[in-house]
Amino acid sequence: MSQASAIHRSPATDFRLGILLVAGSAVTWSFGGTIARFIHVEDSWTVVFWRALFASTFLLLFMLWREGPKATAAMFRNMGLPGLGVAVCFGVASSCFVVALQYTTVANILLTQAAAPLFAGLLAWMVFGERVNAATWAAIAAVIGGVAIMVSASFSGQVSPIGDGLALVITVMFSAAIVITRHHPQVRMMPAVCLGTAMACVAAFLLSGPLAVSAQNLAWLFLFGAVNLGAGLAMFVTGARLVPAALAALVGTLEPVLGPLWVWLIHGEVPVARTLIGGSVVFVALFVHILNDWRRQRERKRTIPTA
Repeated sequence: MSQASAIHRSPATDFRLGILLVAGSAVTWSFGGTIARFIHVEDSWTVVFWRALFASTFLLLFMLWREGPKATAAMFRNMGLPGLGVAVCFGVASSCFVVALQYTTVANILLTQAAAPLFAGLLAWMVFGERVNAATWAAIAAVIGGVAIMVSASFSGQVSPIGDGLALVITVMFSAAIVITRHHPQVRMMPAVCLGTAMACVAAFLLSGPLAVSAQNLAWLFLFGAVNLGAGLAMFVTGARLVPAALAALVGTLEPVLGPLWVWLIHGEVPVARTLIGGSVVFVALFVHILNDWRRQRERKRTIPTA
C-alpha cells in the first residue's frame, strides 16, 4: 500500500480497512489446524522447517514490495533487542504450534492461545509492575480457571500433557511478545515476525530428519506457511495499526471460535467435554474483558475536550 494512496484515505476508510484486515487475518489463521491435518509428514520438525521457510520468504517479499529494499533493510537494523525478543517469541510459538498439533486437539491449542492478552496483563504486572484493575484480575482468574479445566483433560488420558504443555508455551510466548511490543511501540512488528520465522526455519533444519516430502505435502506446506502464517501475519500487522488495540484483539477472537469448527466439520475432530467447558470460560472472559476495555477507551475519548 503506497504512501500516496494512504494520504487520500479518510479516517473512516482506514478504520474499515483495519477491521477487514484484522478479521481476514483471524479467519486465515483459523484454518491452520485444518491445513495441518492434511499434511502427512512423520517428523514435525520437517513441517516446521517448510512452514517457516515459506512464511519468512513471503514476509520478506511482502516488505520488499511494500517498503522497498532500503526501507526494509532499515527496518531490520532498527529493531534492536526488543525486536529480537519479539522474533524469538514468535519463532518459538510458531514452532510449538506445529509440534503441539501432533499431541493434542486444535481446540485445546487455539482456546488456550486466546488467553494471551490477559496473560500479557499478568506478565506485565509481574515484570514491570503495571497496575492491573479489579476487572482485569477477575478476567485473569476466570481464564486461568478455564485453562486449568482444559489442561485437566490430559490427566485423564483424553489428550496429551505434552500437547497441552506446548499450548501453554505458545500462550506465554505470545503474551511476552505483546508485553515487549507494548513497552517498545517503536518496534516494527513485520521485520521481527519475519526474523522469528527465519529463526524457526534454521532451528528446524538442525533438528529435523530428511527434508524431502511429496509434491502433495509440499503444496499443503506452502499453503500452511505462505498463506496461513505469512499472509495472516501480514494482514494483522497492517490492519492492527489502523484500529484500537482492544478492538483488534476483539476481532481476533474469530480465530479460536472458527478454528475448532473447521476441524470438526472437515476432519470430524470433536473436542472433549472439558475442552468445550474450559474453552467457553476462556472465550467468555476474554470477550467480555476486551469489549469492556474498548467501551472504556471510547468513553475516555469522548470526555477529552477538543482544542
